[in-house]
Amino acid sequence: MTEFWLISAPGEKTCQQTWDKLMVATTRTNNLSTNNKFNIPDLKVGTLDVLVGLSDELAKLDTFVESVVKKVAQYMADVLEDSRDKVQENLLANGGNYLDLVTYITRFQWDMAKYPIKQSLKNISEIISKQATQIDNDLKARASAYNNLKGNLQNLERKNAGSLLTRSLADIVKKEDFVLDSEYLVTMLVVVPKTGYADWQKTYETLAEMVVPRSTKLLFEDNDSGLFSVTLFRKAVDDFKHKARENKFTVRDFQYNEEEMKADKEEMTRLSTDKKKQFGPLVRWLKVNFSEAFIAWIHIKALRVFVESVLRYGLPVNFQAMLLQPNKKNMKKLREVLYDLYKHLDSSAAIIDASMDIPGLNLSQQEYYPYVSYKIDCNLLEFKV
Repeated sequence: MTEFWLISAPGEKTCQQTWDKLMVATTRTNNLSTNNKFNIPDLKVGTLDVLVGLSDELAKLDTFVESVVKKVAQYMADVLEDSRDKVQENLLANGGNYLDLVTYITRFQWDMAKYPIKQSLKNISEIISKQATQIDNDLKARASAYNNLKGNLQNLERKNAGSLLTRSLADIVKKEDFVLDSEYLVTMLVVVPKTGYADWQKTYETLAEMVVPRSTKLLFEDNDSGLFSVTLFRKAVDDFKHKARENKFTVRDFQYNEEEMKADKEEMTRLSTDKKKQFGPLVRWLKVNFSEAFIAWIHIKALRVFVESVLRYGLPVNFQAMLLQPNKKNMKKLREVLYDLYKHLDSSAAIIDASMDIPGLNLSQQEYYPYVSYKIDCNLLEFKV
């Protein structure tokens, strides 16, 4: 996916001049980036103390909301399972109409209805924080319920698949395969390797004293083995099991119980139906809330640019926010050009001391530039689509 650099620089005589200078430096003389103006409305500035405190809070909120966006995106991929190629078409931002993420960012418009600019910056950040926390909590609850359902269904499916040595036999055997309700006789089920069929036919009648002659029948085969039935007297069961094991035949512990088998099938049908019922609404919820979280995240970026620009460049508010989509091959060159363009903003930029206390700057978390700069990484999934 795409990485953006969201930067700001002080307005020259006009903000348009700041924009024109950037365009000349990065696009007109060389192809370093694709640029768009990033529109941030006139927000309430508040006091310097509030701005400094808010700068740190917004850094933490940015990290949190980004993690929520990624969690929702990743869970969308998990839920879509085999249709992962459809993940990207569900990861959209709805600013009135659904847009792909790149289009939403490059055409960013502040959502006045969700985040009223008459509110203080702190209030707006709290609205976003509550919204993201709600999405995070809802996601945990929905994911837990759906994962439990999916896990239970997978366990039942696993019981009905795999090798004859371990799989459920309920969907293989029929009532007529068994001697039922006999005081003396019982039908056993034995797994015989395909290479041992001839040995089985030769020896099964002699594995114990009371095996009913010619009572074996092949009921089912998989790639490696066959499931045979055999009828014998109940008192010979232990002896038969012991001798079968010595001959590398595996007796499965199985009692034909129609009620239990019916209950298992009904449970599987119920779980499968429930999963199908929940799938559609869950995908819709994820789509809507991915959009909500992503939009909130980009608004935090806008808030951070506004706060940092006021702290760096002072009042009155006069800066141009700009969104750069770097040409991947020229990222290093782009940073050099931006440094040359804006190094006059901070004489200490080249020799910055990590112990210096610069409002709103956390050196352990980001590189320092003489201009305000944040990255927006749209690669929100752990796998490549």
